[in-house]
Amino acid sequence: MIIGIPKEIMHNENRVAVIPDTVKKFVADGATVLVERGAGVGSFYMDDQYQEAGATLVADVAEIYSKADLILKVKEPLFNKVKNTHELDMMHSGQYIITFIHPASPVNHDMVKSMAKKGIIGLTLDGVPRISRAQNMDALTSMSTCAGYKGMVMAADTLPKFIPQIFSAVGMIKPANVMVIGTGVAGLQAIATAKRLGAVVYAADIRPDASEQAMSLGAKIVDTGVPAEVAVGKGGYANKLTEEWLVVERAHLRETIAKMDIIFLSALVPGKLAPIIITEDMVKEMNPGSVIVDISIDQGGNCSITPPGEIEIKHGISVQGIKNIPGLLPTSSTWMFANNVYNLVKFLTKDGKIVLDMNDQIVSSILVTYNNEVVHLGAKEAMGLK
Repeated sequence: MIIGIPKEIMHNENRVAVIPDTVKKFVADGATVLVERGAGVGSFYMDDQYQEAGATLVADVAEIYSKADLILKVKEPLFNKVKNTHELDMMHSGQYIITFIHPASPVNHDMVKSMAKKGIIGLTLDGVPRISRAQNMDALTSMSTCAGYKGMVMAADTLPKFIPQIFSAVGMIKPANVMVIGTGVAGLQAIATAKRLGAVVYAADIRPDASEQAMSLGAKIVDTGVPAEVAVGKGGYANKLTEEWLVVERAHLRETIAKMDIIFLSALVPGKLAPIIITEDMVKEMNPGSVIVDISIDQGGNCSITPPGEIEIKHGISVQGIKNIPGLLPTSSTWMFANNVYNLVKFLTKDGKIVLDMNDQIVSSILVTYNNEVVHLGAKEAMGLK
């Protein structure tokens, strides 16, 4: 099997799909690995390291797309300005691609349909189910871990105050108050990071189990007022709340939010727009100099005035809607991502070739396009396909 690794072309994307260690593993498994020159530079994995690991360095990415049986990427196929063509147009029928496709997202619908039309077999990393045997393949969880850590560090860097309690010759400075709303993987890492920095940490999640996990890390739990039967959906994920229940949640959180120095927002509902938990009026009630980091911005954001992809001062508050936070931690996030991808490819490979068992939960969850059709259930629903 020939595995192709193109350099990522999304603006400011510094990650890459393999590291030298996983190249060694692929080569030991019998694969040929083609790596575009410079693909790992942004994450500080250099060409000579890939070459020493057994990769073949390729200058022209079109050659990689032409020769490879399997393409490994971080981001979905995009228009390559240097080649003046879309990455999909360099691919061919029967070729596999494993990456974050986000097939249900409306902005990707045309791309997914083109993938199907060309006969490309797309496998999306955001579809890996959160089951025990898929844990070491779960890149989404890995990237959420990175976003939780880096997002809290970004908030700490912006905050014009100490995070920990400080004793000095002129008196004591109280520790910062931090609130994490949405205590999934990213939120829990944010709590752990804030605790390490010395903050007093509060947390809120409409799911009782998630709140218990936050409490186990030392966070003080703030009740949302939403009953479990309303809050918890299939697989333990959060349900989409009606506006009536969101009003209840905001009312329960409002007083605590107003007292916080840092608010970290990561509340998501799978396949839906992120719920608006903080309104502009609630931002106005916060103390000047406070910080909101809204990592749910890719799905619309948990704060009604979060600027997508930007940092802005609004009503004296630094409101941060930076996207692709894992890409700001490229060495660690690439290391995690590359190992997740290697484990997934290893799982899918039989006798040196990818073999898809359609009855397997992992395969059925990640498969997006197959036999010239869109087969991903979430994507079909979002596209209005039967």
